[in-house]
Amino acid sequence: MSEIRYEVTDGVAVVSLDAPARRNALTLAMAAEFVAALDQADADDAVGAVVIGGGPSFCAGADRALLAAAGTAPADDEHFSAIETIYQAFLRVGSVRTPTVAAVRGAAVGAGLNLALATDLRIVARDARLISGFLPLGIHPGGGHFALLNRSAGREAAAAMGLFGARINGERAVELGMAWQAVDDAEVDQTAFDLAAQAARDPVLARRVVASFRRETGVPGVTWEVGVDLERAAQMWSMRRKDAAQSG
Repeated sequence: MSEIRYEVTDGVAVVSLDAPARRNALTLAMAAEFVAALDQADADDAVGAVVIGGGPSFCAGADRALLAAAGTAPADDEHFSAIETIYQAFLRVGSVRTPTVAAVRGAAVGAGLNLALATDLRIVARDARLISGFLPLGIHPGGGHFALLNRSAGREAAAAMGLFGARINGERAVELGMAWQAVDDAEVDQTAFDLAAQAARDPVLARRVVASFRRETGVPGVTWEVGVDLERAAQMWSMRRKDAAQSG
């Protein structure tokens, strides 16, 4: 059964993660389906904006079983490709041809936080939980995590969350510049849609404008793509180390 819902209304494509039993943790199949949905939005010239949501729980990160398997031999072709597939889910968000808005309710953890930060704008529930989440699992952050945190909230927030495990709610995310607006949980999806609809009124212009926006507002220094590569070896090491400790 599909774990991604896709619908277009008034030029806005709403792409929703729909695996509530595991709090939308990303599996390989789900990540591939998610990327396909974004491809579909890009191919539709009538789409002028994309909203990415996850219902009551935005995304709990990568599926634990996938991470556990990767930990046995992270450099193995199969496991390396598996982690790459998860990376591609949020990397693809960064290359969507239209403006993107994340509608964040519940928790955005690890790769799920990457997914939210990959969008151009975020609307969050006041009580949403934004958590780096890698260190408690004994895993080095991956997917350009520090680059994404730094470009959205700056070095202090990146350090607090990524190095020291600070957890923040939606209101704090707005204070830090990680989100545009914090609203009641019941209002998140509609608020995100209403914003997206403003851009979607002129899809051709929206696609031109967002391309300029991303070029002009990129943070100097290490790019997100370089961050992905910088973190990869350390994350692979941490996965193997964790597996070895559990096996012993």
